[in-house]
Amino acid sequence: MCGIAGWIDWERDLREQRPVITEMTETLAARGPDASGFWLSRRAALGHRRLIVVDPEGGGQPMVRRRGGHEYVLVYNGELYNTPDLRAQLELRGHVFQGHSDTEALLLSFMEWGPDCVERLNGIFAFAVWNDHDQRLFMARDRFGVKPLFYAERDGAFLFGSEPKAVLAHPAVEPEVDAEGLAEVFMLGPARTPGHGVFRGLAELRPGHRLFFERGGLRVQRYWQLVSRPHTDDLSTTASRVRELLQDSVERQLVADVPVCTLLSGGLDSSALTAFTIKAFERSGRGPVHTYSIDYKDNERFFRPNDFQPDADSVWVDRVSGWLGTVHHPVWVDTPDIIDTLEAGVRARDLPGMVDIDTSLYLFCREIKKRFTVALSGECADEVFGGYPWFHREADLNAGTFPWSKAIRERVRLLTPELTDPMRPEDYVADRYHDTLAEVPRLPGESPVEVRRREMFYLNILWFMTTLLDRKDRMSMACGLEVRVPFCDHRLVEYVWNIPWAMKTWGGREKGILRLALHGVLPAAVLGRRKSPYPKTHHPAYLEAVRAKLRQVLDDPGSPLVPLLNTGFVRELARTDGASFGLTWFGQLMSGPQLFAYLCQVDAWLREYEVTIK
Repeated sequence: MCGIAGWIDWERDLREQRPVITEMTETLAARGPDASGFWLSRRAALGHRRLIVVDPEGGGQPMVRRRGGHEYVLVYNGELYNTPDLRAQLELRGHVFQGHSDTEALLLSFMEWGPDCVERLNGIFAFAVWNDHDQRLFMARDRFGVKPLFYAERDGAFLFGSEPKAVLAHPAVEPEVDAEGLAEVFMLGPARTPGHGVFRGLAELRPGHRLFFERGGLRVQRYWQLVSRPHTDDLSTTASRVRELLQDSVERQLVADVPVCTLLSGGLDSSALTAFTIKAFERSGRGPVHTYSIDYKDNERFFRPNDFQPDADSVWVDRVSGWLGTVHHPVWVDTPDIIDTLEAGVRARDLPGMVDIDTSLYLFCREIKKRFTVALSGECADEVFGGYPWFHREADLNAGTFPWSKAIRERVRLLTPELTDPMRPEDYVADRYHDTLAEVPRLPGESPVEVRRREMFYLNILWFMTTLLDRKDRMSMACGLEVRVPFCDHRLVEYVWNIPWAMKTWGGREKGILRLALHGVLPAAVLGRRKSPYPKTHHPAYLEAVRAKLRQVLDDPGSPLVPLLNTGFVRELARTDGASFGLTWFGQLMSGPQLFAYLCQVDAWLREYEVTIK
């Protein structure tokens, strides 16, 4: 993967602004540790940091091509999985390739088909193309937002970057947050409204959208969305089609000129990806498949099963690795390391995030990067196939809010009335929830319960999946590791979207149709294993460490967070394990210790980014 940055300006001569575009681009050096490049004209300045995965010699950026008197300049972050298909079509239309990179295939696709090229792409991407002749910028982001892209307008100038830090590096952009941004951090965080950049005036190009910027102004339009239609395939055909689509997705995503590994938890999703990877490697003679797993030191002493996490991964990892015959690398992280990297997690996200769930992933990716540049991961299967508990619990299904974040009143109690009054926190969350429901593609004739399940799937794909994809991108790219997500193939998601609930839960199990599709691919024990999420630490030392860290914040007269807090309530919480706040306050794993750590991350974010509250 890579990092991109750019600046379009109708007033300044950007040929004289090399230091600024350099600074913007260099904030993304971790995303692209292998090379950097720049392109400047009177009205446009583009920067790129490269992580070399395909075509080391021919894939450099910014990439420039000329056709019919027009000069096109591309900066691109991502990976296309249908490059051979695109290349064949383009060659038939007279295009001549100079290398074999997907970058060149993307640029020539834009030159041939214009903005509609995005509909032909299978991959993960965020890119910008500048047409110097027409003085026009085009940007697009992949269908599910696997790759990030942010932008801002300032006094007629347009700025963009792979991460907020690139845009914030421009002197015209101040790190300001208003009541809406605070509502994002305190009421929705670590999730974020799609399209919202939290910092004032900073926007995110939403997944499945494209953007046009020229002298006439800015225009954003949607180019892709899910379509609801009757599912006509029988059970056997459906299972076969799911298997075929998933296997094809995995095989396409193994393309690389650098080493590729898989992340293995011993669960259904990661085990399936690993099994398909082994088959592809055997056919191509690529050698053994290396797998990686993560766990926490001494977790076996303190782990207690619960509804969200029924068992630990370690035993299952060993079983699956042994059964598949992978070269396995367990990675163990310790409590002090997790605490020490909480601030690194903030810098990677540019926001407070999923605390130890983030930072353990950061440490995990850092270890993988020592030997590999690309990894396949099982994200998104639960959102697509309905694996989370809230799909199956009637109370969660009918909660009338985001089921992974129901403790809104408790969140409000964390803050001072002076902060919450202008924020309108409960109304803000309700508005974001109902805005999302208004987008759901409806299918006439569905029963009320089927309507509600379709809404739940859309909420999960648009919100929860995006949160986890954002986490995976930022933590992995902060280490220069490219992580690919085969369950996010849009062909697979489009197909599964319309499979009826009774078929999705075949055998009375969550993700039942996926289990059926994988018969013969995985052993029966793995096919029957209950869902278990990405692991968290259960060590009591973590609770003690984050509680002590929060007390230090509360006792610091210079803390920018303390004036925002209802300190009496927070101090009372800090005297406990936070259980009174609710078993979980976000997702499946974030309970009292994660709440304490999140507040510490908010404090670190306010300090390090010198955030001004407006």
